[in-house]
Amino acid sequence: MAEDLGYLKNDPSFCTRAVHKSGNPDDWTHAPLVPPITLATTFKQNSPTKLGTHLYTRISNPTRDCLESCLAALEDAKHCLTVSSGLAALNTITHLLRPGDHLISMEDLYGGTYTFFKNIARNMGIEVQFTDLRDLSALKKALRRNTKMVWVETPTNPTMKLIDIAAVATTLKEHGAGAIMVVDNTFMSPYYQRPLTLGADIVMHSMTKYLGGHSDVVMGGILTNRDDLYEKLSFLRTIGGPVPSPFDCYLMTRSLKTLSLRMERHMSNGLAVARFLETHPCVEKVLHPGLPSHPQHELAKRQNYGHSGMFSFCVKGNDMAISTKFLTSLKVFTLTVSLAGPESICTLPATMTQNALYKERRERYGITDGLIRVSCGLEATQDLIEDIDQALRAAIPEGITSRL
Repeated sequence: MAEDLGYLKNDPSFCTRAVHKSGNPDDWTHAPLVPPITLATTFKQNSPTKLGTHLYTRISNPTRDCLESCLAALEDAKHCLTVSSGLAALNTITHLLRPGDHLISMEDLYGGTYTFFKNIARNMGIEVQFTDLRDLSALKKALRRNTKMVWVETPTNPTMKLIDIAAVATTLKEHGAGAIMVVDNTFMSPYYQRPLTLGADIVMHSMTKYLGGHSDVVMGGILTNRDDLYEKLSFLRTIGGPVPSPFDCYLMTRSLKTLSLRMERHMSNGLAVARFLETHPCVEKVLHPGLPSHPQHELAKRQNYGHSGMFSFCVKGNDMAISTKFLTSLKVFTLTVSLAGPESICTLPATMTQNALYKERRERYGITDGLIRVSCGLEATQDLIEDIDQALRAAIPEGITSRL
């Protein structure tokens, strides 16, 4: 489907790697097809001077190893580290920096990331600067001798702006200060975007979202091809201690096996609902990179293998009362935070995820009281369309007739 729409041709063996790269049955005594859950916190050693593969679960764990091997294969990465949450991944990566280092990111990104940079990173003595990373000239102007990290989120949450990963990577190399380029790949998953192949140094995920895919595991992931960064990040995880539990690692490995199938369904549902909304009389605009109306549609096709179930739209009037009526009238979609589960979700970013931004700043970046973030799940497409239509007609009934 995605290739027919002009996106990059995806790797046909992606799904095979997802199924088989989580471990070889012959690696275990009884050859289980599914890697076992190793709950042990500590492991017997035969000698105090020749330690075995595993010593203590905070350092390494067989179940976690299986997960990390699989995710690394999907992201085209040499190294993978899993941690207890997406924000734990953010925290661990940021600790690569020292007081006085300069970090560049954008302001219209995930609320937790913005809050961390503004309140915690700055308290660590890190200089944080927010700029529009779509504009390479703005990036070049922001770069300094002490710029040591550029944090990219693409698409941005929730305004769906795209950043040209390869262009930013080239700009940083030309700058020559050795800044680490980090890409948050949560919204896309490795099925639809693989930033390391485009020049990024580190990829991070809130694995809670598409990688887990079932709204039942909280976890984060860090991936890189650089040995030096892996060694530093591995040390930070071991000493910082934000490791996921073996049972959660088992659940996540299970989820990765169906990632490609789920992502294709998320994409088809999201695109169908977005197309429906684009001509709906109650809708002001739709922000979906897969639509030709998106200002960076051509970049999406050049950079990605498709698009997830994520997009945003603005109800006409940009009014809190209208948004509230729409969101409380939904029956199939659930009003909540988070995203990427089998259940379709709608969120009001202005009050639920981006409320750390002052209202004036939110509106400057397009996060108005009428902006609705949508995560299309795995339900029947027509049920989603019918539900979102009836909720819009309930919110703005004047002159609206059914279009189904």
